[in-house]
Amino acid sequence: MRIEANFAKAAQLIKSAAEGGAHLAVLPEYHLTNWLPDDPKFSDLCGQWEIYLNKYRALAKEHNICIVPGTIVERHEDPETKEPTLINVAYFIDNNGKILGQYQKKNLWHPERPHLTSSLHDPHEVIQTPVGPVGLLICWDLAFPEAFRELIAGGAKIIIIPTFWTLSDCSEYGLSVNPRAEALFLESTLVARTFENTCAVVFVNAGGAVGSSNSNYAGLSRVAVPFIGALGDETKDSSEEGMSIVDLDMRHVEEAEANYKVREDLAREDWYYTYRHAKQEKL
Repeated sequence: MRIEANFAKAAQLIKSAAEGGAHLAVLPEYHLTNWLPDDPKFSDLCGQWEIYLNKYRALAKEHNICIVPGTIVERHEDPETKEPTLINVAYFIDNNGKILGQYQKKNLWHPERPHLTSSLHDPHEVIQTPVGPVGLLICWDLAFPEAFRELIAGGAKIIIIPTFWTLSDCSEYGLSVNPRAEALFLESTLVARTFENTCAVVFVNAGGAVGSSNSNYAGLSRVAVPFIGALGDETKDSSEEGMSIVDLDMRHVEEAEANYKVREDLAREDWYYTYRHAKQEKL
């Protein structure tokens, strides 16, 4: 949990991205603190969330670049119990340092549930940004097509997903039949989401130390687009820390919609998949 060193590394990468001509920099989930909720120091570090959010706002303005600073775990006080609560939040900061929108993780991975508070029934909201209409999701949200559908129905064309996804997130059985099952999950699902939603997906996952031979990190950070698949040569096939600068041509998204007409169908008044799961229903 080397929070200062992790921020310094992130700041250097953001500077390099801006110097390379990037308009948007995206970091992974838990990039400041790692995910160590049982460590006695974890909660106290999460209490510093606003300090680092403001540092990223200053960086965005200094380097004239939009930033999604991964996720930042925030410690707040429950208004009723007065007990500390933790939430996992992604922000979109524009190139003037202004916060344009934020998203609190909704679909918590099972080990996170004893520690984090979900956004539950809060709607997924589209953010109007200098790079276009954006939706924010976090890690395990990727597994739920409904989250994408809600954002696409609201007009999002780029979905940004800061992630902390490891190869060991798979079960013992899954690993026994395919040690890279989680990589297969990510590679398959990301491409599927771009096609079925005619959108671009910016997926930024945590990577292991360069040169580490026993890293459990999945990495595979990429931008996924219809027709092509994965972009980001420096990171898309790697489990190590790194940075890719990607030229995202939104014509791929527009041409995909012209071909598949997914958004057009979603907008129809007689669209037949407008459903909600009642509490008594079981899947």
